[in-house]
Amino acid sequence: MDPRQEEQINAQVIAVFPDKVRIIVDDLEDFKIAEESLKVGSYVKIADNENAVLIAIIENFQIAVSAEGKRDHIIEAFPLGILRNGKFERGGDSLAIPPKEVQPATISDIKKIYEDSVPKEASFRFATLSSNISVPVPVNGDKFFNKHIAVVGSTGSGKSHTLATIIQKAVSEKGDGFSLNNSHVIIFDIHSEYKSAFPSANHIDISNLALPYWMLNSEELEEFFLDTEANDHNQRNIFKEAIIKDRLAKFSGSASEKQNIHLDTPILFDIREVLAYAIAKNEEMVNTGEVYASSNKEKAGQPKYTQGSLHGKLTNFVNRLENKLNDSRLNFFLGEQSMKITFEETLQKLLGYSSKSESNVTVIDLSGVPFEVLSITVSLISRLVFEYGYIYKRIRCAKNPNEKINNDIPILLVYEEAHKYVPNSDLSKYRASKVAIERIAKEGRKYGVTLLLASQRPSEISETIFSQCSNFIAMRLTNPADQGYVKKLLPDSLGSLIDKMTSFRQGEALLVGESIILPSIVQIEPCIHTPSSSDIPYWQLWKEEWKNMDFAAIKEEWYK
Repeated sequence: MDPRQEEQINAQVIAVFPDKVRIIVDDLEDFKIAEESLKVGSYVKIADNENAVLIAIIENFQIAVSAEGKRDHIIEAFPLGILRNGKFERGGDSLAIPPKEVQPATISDIKKIYEDSVPKEASFRFATLSSNISVPVPVNGDKFFNKHIAVVGSTGSGKSHTLATIIQKAVSEKGDGFSLNNSHVIIFDIHSEYKSAFPSANHIDISNLALPYWMLNSEELEEFFLDTEANDHNQRNIFKEAIIKDRLAKFSGSASEKQNIHLDTPILFDIREVLAYAIAKNEEMVNTGEVYASSNKEKAGQPKYTQGSLHGKLTNFVNRLENKLNDSRLNFFLGEQSMKITFEETLQKLLGYSSKSESNVTVIDLSGVPFEVLSITVSLISRLVFEYGYIYKRIRCAKNPNEKINNDIPILLVYEEAHKYVPNSDLSKYRASKVAIERIAKEGRKYGVTLLLASQRPSEISETIFSQCSNFIAMRLTNPADQGYVKKLLPDSLGSLIDKMTSFRQGEALLVGESIILPSIVQIEPCIHTPSSSDIPYWQLWKEEWKNMDFAAIKEEWYK
């Protein structure tokens, strides 16, 4: 150690605020430790007379020149927490005034704070300190994954790579003697990015996606099949009546079991039978009980008929159903496979328990799903996973009432570009997905189902969902509305750390939440396999030779 460090360094605290400490230094060379340069983002230690040391991060620097021409260096630092008896605690309000001594913190000091913050068995790491990448920044893996997570950042900030790094590291952590650990992650991939990042994952896309429409609940059924904006009671009543009628006809259980069948019962029904029932009601002619008089030579003695109460009133409903059934884009939902797939097969496929191979990660590629049914698709999958957690907990607790871990197969749901299907909007087309995901946000943790929201437009996400997140990875945000929204959700004590978000480099982020010892600006580690980039190199392509287009093939695909 430099002999100068044995003496009291000529630096002192001249002001203390709730979110700022101001330090005056007369010689920066004497204030520097060995070869470690002092810069914005470096750490300082401020000691008092009660064996407490405040750790603060340097935010600002200026030079003050006195009337005599003496140059003093003014450093402003943001207080992160107190180091007392070797243990670090958040917050800086327990430091005795006036402080006794100011020193730069060494890299070994900072490393020790992070290393000692998490028990080894709970440590999970995917980032290093941005100001010094030799300092690993671990989080408490249990507190990170059993609380909801938000990853926000503008296009190009490194958000997709961050998700890939986190999940790749989570699924690779395991003990000896087995190939797969017990992690279960479902990624809703809206831009077809993550297949390349998880080559061995369970990949589901429009070509092999089969969702049973008969497992939709009442809200989802109405949103998908009815014109919910029309508020037509006739179509709603006939729709419910037809579904229950067909479910009862197809159910082979006892009479007492049939009494429990209702609109929300996840039992098979045929939507084509519902259509036939609606057509019959729309064209129904009712026998009046009278006959035509003998004076009517053509119809004499024949019964008289009159239009039924719903005659012609269900035309729009019938047309809507027919259009959906004839739409080949909806085969994954309304085709033959959706009638054949069982409840068990659906859950097995979603949770990575395929008969061909088991997988920690299921990537659901939503890029081929028509936008008008995106909300319903996400809603059904989310609700099934939530209800799995609820039922699984009930089974475990019934077997052992003293069971402390109510779900030993917990699941993380990753919602990429979450603002696309859980926006801060009351439009009916988003109602189903908002209800399903808000329920997970509020109650999912109790049943071993947590969520990770990723978005470049956090201000457009349902506030009910976003406010439930306990861990934040805030990357570069350039939109003022998004910056303000994130600031509102994060603790006020973070001060100007939040303001740095606008100038973060790619892969740089503010990591804050219950899982980390102190708010930190980190550099996310590179992922092993990268997500596919959706950026088109316009300028490079424009400089190439003119390319011809196959318009006939485009038309053929368009008309499918």
